[in-house]
Amino acid sequence: MLEVQGVSRSFGDRRVLDDVTFEVKPGRMTGFVGSNGAGKTTTMRIILGVLSADTGSVSLDGRRLGADDRRRFGYMPEERGLYPKMKVAEQLVYLARLHGLSAADAKSNTAELLEQLSLEARANDTVEALSLGNQQRAQIAAALVHSPEVLVLDEPFSGLDPVAVESVLAVLKSRAAAGAPVLFSSHQLDIVERLCDDLVVIADGSIRARGSREQLRNERSGQRYELTVAGDAGWVRDIPGVTVVDFSGGYALFDVDSEATSQEVLRRATTTDTVTGFQRQQPSLAQIFREVIE
Repeated sequence: MLEVQGVSRSFGDRRVLDDVTFEVKPGRMTGFVGSNGAGKTTTMRIILGVLSADTGSVSLDGRRLGADDRRRFGYMPEERGLYPKMKVAEQLVYLARLHGLSAADAKSNTAELLEQLSLEARANDTVEALSLGNQQRAQIAAALVHSPEVLVLDEPFSGLDPVAVESVLAVLKSRAAAGAPVLFSSHQLDIVERLCDDLVVIADGSIRARGSREQLRNERSGQRYELTVAGDAGWVRDIPGVTVVDFSGGYALFDVDSEATSQEVLRRATTTDTVTGFQRQQPSLAQIFREVIE
């Protein structure tokens, strides 16, 4: 497990991280979200040892990270860092070899990743000849080619079309399923919602929320419910403590002032009509994000 504990960092008089604490569990995808300037990239650079923390620590499996541990990481920076005039496959093999893989393993891993990311037809193209989306996929391949045990990816979906997003999702899910802790940042909350098991929200350098996707949704589900009946649900408006948000025939979306009020709505529905649906509405990750950073 990757653990960030009490990390703070300042640049001059400006404090950019303040007691940042969270964990990335093995076999789980952890989405790291926040607005521009919130501290995501600085945190990732501290995890990778590119920057040092003023206070706090980063550990893997209970041991403070050192240079040897970080060689087991796969890191994708937000800024592309591949050699533009080098061929894609040649570059991936070279990077794998730098991480200590044999020539045979480096070539095998490269071929596998190019196929998984639909880049095999571009294997002998130079990086600068690729489209921006294909450059992004090549950058992801570079982070994975040495079979890292931990993944830290800064905006891996930036510039990808929907088809490319799906191929990248499949690759990252397979790495997590094999047991790797995966930390990734993204501004695309719809992708985070589909992909992440756990979520960390940062704003102004401080962690505002963290936990599993289900835990955060349940904690913030509030008192909004959906009711669907066979007949007309207009009577919901007449129950004290109910505020109807949306209504259409047999469907009503409403807020209640207490759990007792929601049970009264359900009691009334079951005694007067056929109930086909009644559930508390869980917020999307986008709603959670907006709520915790305000």
